[in-house]
Amino acid sequence: MRILVTNDDGIHAPGLVALEQIAAELSDNVWVVAPAEEQSGAGHSLTLSEPIRLRQMGERRFAVRGTPTDCVMLALGHVMKDAKPDLILSGVNRGGNLAEDVTYSGTVSAAMEGCLAGIRSIALSQAMADYGAGREKFDAATTHGAAIIRRLTQAEWAPGMLVNINFPAGPVRGVQVTEQGFRDYGHIALDARVDPRGFPYFWFGYGREVEVPGHDTDLKAIHHGYVSVTPLHLDLTHRESLGALRGVLGDLASV
Repeated sequence: MRILVTNDDGIHAPGLVALEQIAAELSDNVWVVAPAEEQSGAGHSLTLSEPIRLRQMGERRFAVRGTPTDCVMLALGHVMKDAKPDLILSGVNRGGNLAEDVTYSGTVSAAMEGCLAGIRSIALSQAMADYGAGREKFDAATTHGAAIIRRLTQAEWAPGMLVNINFPAGPVRGVQVTEQGFRDYGHIALDARVDPRGFPYFWFGYGREVEVPGHDTDLKAIHHGYVSVTPLHLDLTHRESLGALRGVLGDLASV
């Protein structure tokens, strides 16, 4: 099996080391194409206004001065164009990618780009008890990641589907297949400060989490110590609203 490994925390991130360890348990044909610098929160963005630089860091190892999406596109269109990967793994992200994090996440977006190319793609993220540099622990991901991925690759995947895996910070109680959760970002924490020159600046924090009763969400699974495995898809159409909108706009069909 030919595997492409990427991330959004950058090619020197400890989470990438963890993901390479996971990938090595699955295959001896692992390629790394990752951002040269951290790209957290880049989402599914492309670099369009400046050239993209590609630097070879070693055998089957490349750094891209661009976004995670750039990395996957360069990998498929240039680095691995003669033999595309069978599987794309993105992560292991430093911190969870839960609920609507997936809309901001460069980690998940790299998997989305692989999915668009018709390649099975999995995003992996590790919830953290301590975010201090050098104190991050990826034990849950490295212990359980390869076994979970093996099972997933044996399953039938629907067209346009990718998988988002999150590992809990503490001991792992098991694995749950979950829905995407929801955080109440109406209560986002906004930290306003003033720099030494007197100009204001801001840090974004996190809003409070909302658990929907009766729903097994990624937020709930991580909170209770389970690995969360969430199937995502790229079709964002809200199909339940199609009929109502056609009803109010039907007479405009031929303007």
